[in-house]
Amino acid sequence: MFIKIRRCSNIKELQINEEIREREVRLIDSDGKQIGVVPIKKALNIAYEKKLDLVKVAPNAKPPVCKVMNYGKYKYEMSKKEKEAKKNQKVINIKEMRMSPNIEEHDLNVKAGKTIEFLKNGNKVKVSVRFKGRQLGHTEAGRKVLLKFAELTSEYGTIDKQPKMEGRNMVMFLVSKND
Repeated sequence: MFIKIRRCSNIKELQINEEIREREVRLIDSDGKQIGVVPIKKALNIAYEKKLDLVKVAPNAKPPVCKVMNYGKYKYEMSKKEKEAKKNQKVINIKEMRMSPNIEEHDLNVKAGKTIEFLKNGNKVKVSVRFKGRQLGHTEAGRKVLLKFAELTSEYGTIDKQPKMEGRNMVMFLVSKND
């Protein structure tokens, strides 16, 4: 007796029962004991007798490894593990602060305050200075602005990536100190 199971898109697809097309497979019993290399028909019969499914767990092995198991229960356990892993995942957003190389002191302080707010929330901050026209000849001014900005926010964040030119922009990344 085979169980028809609907496929779930988020779980790695495995071949089960008649979907397995190899002549011989290395068989693992439902208890975890290795039975050895057997013809596919014999492996299917063993699965039939135990009223379980034959699942190909290692398709790239020579010969492929199949295990006798309850596939529905296996999929359920895998989806539970996947959900648990998603719960424990930490999402990091990247916020961006844009400036010009000739930014005024007050504007720099306002942007630093907003960046500190982002860093307190655990976000990563991309700080960029955009150069226009002749400003490209004076990239050291942009580097000074970025380093001064990093100094203003140093209490809450550290430099993750040093200032670096990317096209017309000089970019630096800051990360929160509590990470």
